[in-house]
Amino acid sequence: MTFAVIKTGGKQYKVAANDVIKIEKLDAQAGDIVTFDEVLMVGDTIGAPLVEGALVAAELVETKKQKTVIIFKKRRRHNSRRRNGHRQLLSTVRITEILTGGAKPTVKAAAKAEKTESVAEKAPAKKAAPKAEAAAEAPAKKPAAKKAAAAKEDTAAEKPAKKAPAKKADKADKE
Repeated sequence: MTFAVIKTGGKQYKVAANDVIKIEKLDAQAGDIVTFDEVLMVGDTIGAPLVEGALVAAELVETKKQKTVIIFKKRRRHNSRRRNGHRQLLSTVRITEILTGGAKPTVKAAAKAEKTESVAEKAPAKKAAPKAEAAAEAPAKKPAAKKAAAAKEDTAAEKPAKKAPAKKADKADKE
């Protein structure tokens, strides 16, 4: 299996096809094809500093914030403390292919991204139909709910009321 070492966001990542990695935020939308042209190594070929004509294509899955990192500074014996938090924006990408020799990303990778977008568009339409059917059935269920509530009230009326707790006698009463 071939692998590549790419550089992005000031860091280096060893990637292979179908790998999912989290990198610093990219300016792209979910489902877009992103290319990394700073390839430092492909298989046994080592670049000086980059491999000529090498390219790594990836699909952007999502962009979201990382877990909060707490920065806490304290100066001892000075009663000085400072607390701060930071959430880095990360992009999750799926590596689709590693290309050499100046090749461009294939249409297969772009079609795969379009396919995921079309699935996302169809899903809300399917969810809306069952809600409409449930709304039609809801008025039929309301009389049954009223009967159940009335039955609970009848059983509550049959039970005797709770007695108040007995009062404790004061010490003065005992003497």
